Amino acid sequence: MKPCLTIGRLVNRYRCVTTSGKPLLGRYRPATGACMKPRIAIVLALMGAMLAAPAPATAEPPAPLRISLTATFPGDQYRAVEEWRRYLERRLQRRIEFIRRDRYIETMDLLRLQKVDFALICDYPFVRFKDQTRLLAVPLYRGRPYYQSYLIVPAQDRNTASIMDLKNTVFAYADPYSNTGYLTPRFELRRMGENPSRFFRKTFFTWSHRKTVEAVAAGLAQGGTVSSHVWDTLAKVKPELTAATRIVTISPDYGFSPFVARTSIDDVTFRDMRQVLLSMSEDQEGRRLLRGLNLDGFVAGEPRFYDRVDGMIRAFGKP
Repeated sequence: MKPCLTIGRLVNRYRCVTTSGKPLLGRYRPATGACMKPRIAIVLALMGAMLAAPAPATAEPPAPLRISLTATFPGDQYRAVEEWRRYLERRLQRRIEFIRRDRYIETMDLLRLQKVDFALICDYPFVRFKDQTRLLAVPLYRGRPYYQSYLIVPAQDRNTASIMDLKNTVFAYADPYSNTGYLTPRFELRRMGENPSRFFRKTFFTWSHRKTVEAVAAGLAQGGTVSSHVWDTLAKVKPELTAATRIVTISPDYGFSPFVARTSIDDVTFRDMRQVLLSMSEDQEGRRLLRGLNLDGFVAGEPRFYDRVDGMIRAFGKP
């Protein structure tokens, strides 16, 4: 940037000439008479223009990326989730805000209304509301993009061998839009010719897989179904909790709870976020964070991962 002109330099630049047409040379001396007026007018005009010029505009930082997390993660992984948030901020060079929602439908509403940019949701709402999201990535659990539903009972119950043994008992569901915590047991009952709405004496929603484990462990429910990832994670961080339950049966594989984007996300942001997730397993810090989340990495994912859930919904409609 050129240095600002002093008043003396401005005056000297626009010095008047003599009547002979020759400029006044030599050291600057204040002019008098007819020469002074036009010179002052020029200087004042230039100074006014310089003072009136607006300051250079500074670019505003981009809005933070908002990511909704649901009960697909145990609710007490606060430290691991916060470290993950900071990691994403550094890699993306952009502020990240995590928004916690316990009920899956609330997260789907945020996506539908474009109130969040990304979300980690359950496979059931992903299939059911497939036109309202874009598949971003799928977590790898035990090296595979799949997980299961565990049917659990209190540890002291050594007799229950299947869900059919829980007729007329109290049963805990996680969420009406949960596959492993709601769709799977009801699908199984209907496949066996039972009416899931009448099979149990009483049912209730816990609104998280962890709370389902707690309800069964405390004897508030005689059975429940939960995400294998949540139960296995709790077995590491809260072994005394899972030790109070017993796994009765394990479902077939389902596509792991997917990471999705709102439909209106721009392609650059979508690509950058996907690249950061897919490369987490390639650097030391990323691998450490993944271990804290009890995951192995992310893959781009394919809709076919969710064919089994899609078939369950098609076969029985809304459960």
